[in-house]
Amino acid sequence: MTPSIIFDFDGTLAIGHGPVLAYARLLAPAAAPGFLQRVEAELVRYDNGATDFRDGYNIVASLGAADGVPEAIMAAAYTNSRAQLGTAQAPVESMPELKAVLSALGQYAHLVLATNAPGEGVDRVLANWNVQDRFDEQHFNVGKPAGLYNIVESALDRGPVLAIGDIAEYDLAPALQLGADTALVGATAMTSTAPVTMRGASLEHLASDIQTWAAQAAHHSDTVSTFSER
Repeated sequence: MTPSIIFDFDGTLAIGHGPVLAYARLLAPAAAPGFLQRVEAELVRYDNGATDFRDGYNIVASLGAADGVPEAIMAAAYTNSRAQLGTAQAPVESMPELKAVLSALGQYAHLVLATNAPGEGVDRVLANWNVQDRFDEQHFNVGKPAGLYNIVESALDRGPVLAIGDIAEYDLAPALQLGADTALVGATAMTSTAPVTMRGASLEHLASDIQTWAAQAAHHSDTVSTFSER
């Protein structure tokens, strides 16, 4: 048996509001005056845990809808912003030593990337971080939360599972329902009431705990496999 760790991308591996602001800038011409400034103000509130928005993209889409921006224009702005992902127009960061952390985790676990975002731009970012070959599986346009169930179920067939994400309702709820372990990161980690296994301000803050989980899960899986073979 082999443990699996399922990573979300935006807000989990990729941090920073660069892509969200790119989305907002592309949407601004169709919105009411001051749109970008209102988005920036809500992002500050979100970072401080003082808002009910799911994430930055939810902020932009909600404010755009309130301004009467047609859905087709919002969809095009989102698609175009994802094409800019990882460029100077939509910069992102990740935790320090991400490659080393993923390499260490890969010694114990099957690593899965599962995101609602399209693949365009993500491949560029992974290449920039030099981690494009650190994931055993990559899934895009997953359609979370519903689309995550099959991925978690397949992983559970291999062994223990830890799902990691920044939106409990999307990234973690299916894993919770299926009995997997979960890690909530980001701005909502301290305010969410979701019954997660671990929580922290960022992936960096949980790196040690995740490493411990992977090592213990692998040891437990080896023990179970040895026992079952007797």
